[in-house]
Amino acid sequence: MRAACGVDGMKHFLGMDVFAAARLRLEEIFDNFERVYVSFSGGKDSGVAVQYALQIAREKGRLPLDVLHVDLEAWYAHTDAFVTRVMTRPDVRPYWICLPIHLRNSVSQMRPHWLCWDPAARERWVRELPKHPGVIADEGYFPWFRRGMEFEEFTPLFAAHFAEGRSCACIVAIRSDESLNRFRAIASPVKQRWNGRSWSTVTPSGVVNAYPIYDWRTEDVWTATGRKGWDYNRIYDLMHLAGVGIHQMRLCQPYGDDQRKGLWLFKMLEPETWARLVARVEGANFGNRYVGRSGNVLGNFHIHLPQGHTWQSYAEFLLETMPPPTAAHYRKKIRTFLRWWAKHGVEEIPQEADAKQEALRKAPSWRRICKTLLKNDYWCKGLSFSQTKREMERQAQMILKYMEL
Repeated sequence: MRAACGVDGMKHFLGMDVFAAARLRLEEIFDNFERVYVSFSGGKDSGVAVQYALQIAREKGRLPLDVLHVDLEAWYAHTDAFVTRVMTRPDVRPYWICLPIHLRNSVSQMRPHWLCWDPAARERWVRELPKHPGVIADEGYFPWFRRGMEFEEFTPLFAAHFAEGRSCACIVAIRSDESLNRFRAIASPVKQRWNGRSWSTVTPSGVVNAYPIYDWRTEDVWTATGRKGWDYNRIYDLMHLAGVGIHQMRLCQPYGDDQRKGLWLFKMLEPETWARLVARVEGANFGNRYVGRSGNVLGNFHIHLPQGHTWQSYAEFLLETMPPPTAAHYRKKIRTFLRWWAKHGVEEIPQEADAKQEALRKAPSWRRICKTLLKNDYWCKGLSFSQTKREMERQAQMILKYMEL
């Protein structure tokens, strides 16, 4: 595929293939930054990025290559094996993070969050703590770390810590064709770019996030892996044998709002890992039973109104059945949702609206609220919300309080 840039939000072809373009970007990164590290998840994209970066670092005399891996405990065994192969290479300086980080559990209303590497749940860990000098499991290693910190909080703080006040770039293997959100992150015309490069973002700390393979397609990732003989996560072989298309193959922590769609694959591909996942977090088996291949935990894309209820009374009934903290969270979101529509001319939202308009999030209704509650959509994306920084901080305080009990 031809490489492209998008300085003005539009795609412009560069007259070279994506492999040559990625090489030029990586060379520019190593030529201009004193500190460079790769953010490595264990998936196919970051696997390609870290191995391409190793090649360029070797040519530039910049080995060993610093690699950050935030280990969220609940992985496939094949992912663990691939991560171990990469992080124990002699030309890699690993930052293998195994700290208790706060994560979303979308398959349970009773326990809407969980803590990976929770010392209090050691006997139920999905995997044993990796044994390698590069593993960071001491909560006092970083002076700014606190138990229950969100993943989204940890990564920018690590970047600033790693930079040590010098010019620093973090190589991130996101691709614009994976999702609309990732495309927006790269193509946004309002973000601050480094040196005008569309494939970069200057973060508030001054560290530059660089996306050298942002214009690669999934086919390009596998083409490069095959041609160059690079190592990869063998779980993709099992996914292929299970009939999963290459564009649907995803590796993330299994209990998240979007990642829960792949819960059924754990049971099929790695039964032993699946058994530990079920024991680790509440609701995992329930999620698998109802998610199937649809990605919908409660099977409620086509919901029905119980006899004797309006959609509004049904929403109140659902809230009454939830744990008080969870219900309070949803009530706050619903109040904000209602106020927003009132300001925009809808004083009282209808029980139902046009189904297509509801699906596009362009029309309010109590049915839309019920669907959000039934899907355990904790951040209320179905009501056009996303997680705020204040909510992240509040959650961290709540989990710290829980740990003290």
